[in-house]
Amino acid sequence: MTQAVLFDLDGTLADTAPDLAGALNRMLARRGLAAVPVAALRPVASSGARGMLGIGFGIGPGHADYEPLRQEFFDEYESELLGESVLFEGVIALLDGIEARGLNWGIVTNKIARFTQPLVGLLGLDTRAGCVVSGDTTPHPKPHPAPLLEAARQLSAHPARCIYVGDDERDIQAARSAGMGAIAAGYGYLGSGAPPSAWGADHIIESPGALLALIASGN
Repeated sequence: MTQAVLFDLDGTLADTAPDLAGALNRMLARRGLAAVPVAALRPVASSGARGMLGIGFGIGPGHADYEPLRQEFFDEYESELLGESVLFEGVIALLDGIEARGLNWGIVTNKIARFTQPLVGLLGLDTRAGCVVSGDTTPHPKPHPAPLLEAARQLSAHPARCIYVGDDERDIQAARSAGMGAIAAGYGYLGSGAPPSAWGADHIIESPGALLALIASGN
C-alpha cells in the first residue's frame, strides 16, 4: 500500500517554463539578441539554468562564460518567479484526492531552495506539502537517490511504500535507485533525450488525474 506520493516540481506539478524562458529572453534582449520562443525552451525547462543557457547561448558547464551567465540567469529568474507559472490543470484535484485518502505527499526538485521555497509558497503549496526537498537540501541532486530518501525520512514513510512522479528520465532513475515506485509524467517537459517509454517507469500518466486511478487500483 502506498504511504506517500512525491512529486517533481517543474514540469510535473507546475508549468514554470514561461518564467524560465522569460529570464533567458531578458538576458538575450540586454545583448541585442533575438528571443527564443517558449515552445523551443519547454523541453529543457526541467534542466533549469543549464537547459536555458544551453539553448540561448549554446554553452554548458565548463565554458568560461557559463558561471557568470548562470548567476545572471538566477537573478533574472528570481525577480519574476510567478509571472506566468501555474499549476498544471488537474493538480489541485489530484492533491485533494491524495489528501482525502489520508496519504502524505511532498515535493522533491533539483531547483535550489533559493527559488523552491518562495515559488512553492506563491503556488499555494507550502501549507499542504508534507515536505519540500530542494536540489541543495542534500549533498547530491537527482538522479542520486539521496533527495528522495530524505523526503521519505521527513514523511516517516518507508521508501518501498513511496511513489515518485517526474517528467525527466533522471526522476525515474532516482526513484529506481531509492527503491520507490516510478511514475513518468507524460504531460510534462520530458527533456530532449529518450522518450518516456524508454525510461523504465512503472507507469506513464498523461494527466495529473490519471495518478489517482493508479493509486486507487493499488498498481
